[in-house]
Amino acid sequence: MKKIGIIGGMGPESTVDYYKLIIGAFKGRGTSFDYPEIVIYSVKLSEFMQLLEGRKWEEMVEWLLGVVRALARAGAEFAAIGSNTPHVVFDQLSSRSPLPMLSIVEATCARARAMGLKKPGLLGTGFTMGSDYYQRAFRAKGMSLVVPEEPDRKLINDRLFSEIELGIIKDSTRQELLSVVERMIEKHSIDSVVLGCTELPLILDRDDYAVPFLNTTAIHVEAIARYCLSG
Repeated sequence: MKKIGIIGGMGPESTVDYYKLIIGAFKGRGTSFDYPEIVIYSVKLSEFMQLLEGRKWEEMVEWLLGVVRALARAGAEFAAIGSNTPHVVFDQLSSRSPLPMLSIVEATCARARAMGLKKPGLLGTGFTMGSDYYQRAFRAKGMSLVVPEEPDRKLINDRLFSEIELGIIKDSTRQELLSVVERMIEKHSIDSVVLGCTELPLILDRDDYAVPFLNTTAIHVEAIARYCLSG
C-alpha cells in the first residue's frame, strides 16, 4: 500500500469524514487490521479563507505547496486535498507538487460520465458555484453543469459557513437545500446533483432523492483507496 497524504481542515468536519470513509474502504481486506497509513495535515481554515477572499492565487499555491512538502517529509507517497474549493488552483499546485495528487473534480467528473449523466446541477460554496473549474472539467467530457440562481447560491453559502462547517445540522436547512434542487429540476431539467462541497454530504446524506446526488467526498475516497492499492 502507498502511504496516503490528506490536506485537511477546509473544513474540519469533512476531514473527519475522509478519515472514516478511508478506513471503511479497507475493512474486510485480509486481516481485520489491514488499514493504510494516513498522514493528515489539518490546515488553519482562517488562513485559507484570507487567501481565497483576497483571490491571492499564487500565494495560495505556495501555501498549499508547503503543506504537500510537509506531507512528503512525513512519508506520504501521494496527496489529496479534502475539499473542493482549493481545487481552483489544483492544476498549478499539482504541476509543482513533489507528490502525485488526486483531484476531487476529475474523480467526480469520471463518475458522472460513467453514470451517463448529461446535465448535473452543482451545489457548493459561493466561490465554487461562481467559478468555472468544475464547469471546464465537465464540459471537456461533454456534460453541461448548472448552478443555482444567485439568491440560492447566497443561501447555500450562508448555511455552509454559519452552520454546516461548524457541525450544525438542521432539518430546516436540509429542506432549504432540497428546495433549491427542486427549483433547478423544474427550471433547468438537471439530471443529477454534484455535492461540490465536502460538507454537503454531511446534511444531504440519503440515497433516495429525486435525482442522483454525487457525494464528492465518497467518490474522492474511492479514488484514493484505488491509488493506495495500485502497483
